[in-house]
Amino acid sequence: MPEVRIVAEPRTEFGKGAARRVRRAGRVPAIVYGHGTDTRHVTLPGHELLMALKTPNVLIEVAGLSSRPQLTLPKDVQRDPLKGVIEHVDLIMVRRGEKVTVEVPVQVTGEVESGGLLDQQMVRLAVEAEATAIPQAIEVSVEGMDIGDAVHAGDLTLPQGVTLVAEPEALVLHVLAAPTAEQIEAELGETPAEEEAGAVPEAVPDASEAAAEESSG
Repeated sequence: MPEVRIVAEPRTEFGKGAARRVRRAGRVPAIVYGHGTDTRHVTLPGHELLMALKTPNVLIEVAGLSSRPQLTLPKDVQRDPLKGVIEHVDLIMVRRGEKVTVEVPVQVTGEVESGGLLDQQMVRLAVEAEATAIPQAIEVSVEGMDIGDAVHAGDLTLPQGVTLVAEPEALVLHVLAAPTAEQIEAELGETPAEEEAGAVPEAVPDASEAAAEESSG
């Protein structure tokens, strides 16, 4: 698991206005907590934090809190729903060798049999691992899987030292029958082309006939 060192600065002002000023300065409000210590309010450099968080469950060494950097894990990351920028992050302290519970991405490899449609129900898997040995992903191969085949959490092969936290019977993925063209049309509410071609157009009365009827009336 990669480690990134980031220098924090104490945060003394609070509230929405103060948070906006912090972000305009290119920094992100954050809290650091854990192991029975008081919660510390800090700010972190926005670009460095953004790059670090591209790696799932990245270990961040936060410098500036004490005489030596404090090892942390991102626990909660708040992003702007439209811009995607990081607005706030919670970092929890961890120790080397300490067991932590995290969610790891499920990475699918291979192709299912022709006619099958892969339906992945679980994109992240809850596991327990040492803080410095968290796998970046759990791989599952679907090569050759046929319609009706399924993989549950208990079927996955985990790296040494990693244990499953999720329920073993939880469905990770399964293979469904690919929908036919008729099923897709029915789902979309469309009329099949052959029905449209065979439809008899409604008769439109001739203008002269309509005028004659009006004059006779």
